[in-house]
Amino acid sequence: MAAHAGKYAEELIRNARQIATPGKGILAADESTTTIGKRFVNICVDNTEANRQAYRELLFTTREALPFLSGAILFEETLFQKTLSGKPFVEVLKEAGVYTGIKVDIGVVELPGTRGETATQGLDGLAERCQRYYAAGARFAKWRAVLKIGPEEPSEQAMQENAHGLARYAVICQENGLVPIVEPEVLADGNHDIKKCAAVTERVLATVYKALSDHKVLLEGTLLKPNMVTPGAGGPKATPEQIAGYTLQCLQRTVPVAVPGVMFLSGGQSEEEATVNLNAINAMNAVKPWVLSFSYGRALQHTALRIWGGRRENVPEAQRVFASICQANSNASMGNYQGCSNSPMGSSENLHIANYKY
Repeated sequence: MAAHAGKYAEELIRNARQIATPGKGILAADESTTTIGKRFVNICVDNTEANRQAYRELLFTTREALPFLSGAILFEETLFQKTLSGKPFVEVLKEAGVYTGIKVDIGVVELPGTRGETATQGLDGLAERCQRYYAAGARFAKWRAVLKIGPEEPSEQAMQENAHGLARYAVICQENGLVPIVEPEVLADGNHDIKKCAAVTERVLATVYKALSDHKVLLEGTLLKPNMVTPGAGGPKATPEQIAGYTLQCLQRTVPVAVPGVMFLSGGQSEEEATVNLNAINAMNAVKPWVLSFSYGRALQHTALRIWGGRRENVPEAQRVFASICQANSNASMGNYQGCSNSPMGSSENLHIANYKY
């Protein structure tokens, strides 16, 4: 076998398959301190560690939501936090069968020689951090690469740089026991149509998988977190069926069957859009050798966060809505979502933020 994952190979394959359990998805709760602060401003909550802890505890102790989740991605601060009763968040999640993940990149910097394109930082010291996170109970990791669509973008330079970074990250994670989620996000910024996004996403994914192969990444011990193929935020609208068709075609052309799961990012779609489009992808009659599920942040949390508003008395209602949105996306990941006629579902509020940074 050309791929190399050291002593953790069997564990990585087992964990990746478990995270890609059909009917389950990933909660992305890895907002940085700065990003969660921006969310808190919108609901008039102070950005203190106590408030961040309280909000994450709300999510992780929603018993009705956890059966629909296989993983939760945390920010470093959150990985070492506990409930008010003193139980580590990692233990709360583990008892519910939810794997703990950790965001390991440290954001993007502008790539010299390009028109505002970026590369992701965080490779320095990554092996040591992975060892510390593994010891703390983390079993998978996330690294976000960002590419944009423009008149001449993404450039070959940006695609190669970001693919190389993802491959280096993936190898380092695997050698230290963490399943790497490979996240090459093609941003929805712009006025382009869905065909343009399809062409770019296909090129990006092909470049990424070439780099993963060159670096001998064990694909069976990885997960992919891509964007769905959608029009630009200012472009002509597309139906869920069009989004599903182009997305599946793109995956079929680029993603090896060895990859156990494709866990889509929501990319600024509203809670309802993200669910409907995931459902369309899974309901479509097409070749789908991977589990196709979700790794959503805002598209799982937006309404629950607003209901909570920093007030303890609002926790039960916020948890009820959060659980219903998790269940809806679990149904969508099986192609069984029937809409929000009976249960409170997420809002249709557009969550797109141009040039989104964590």
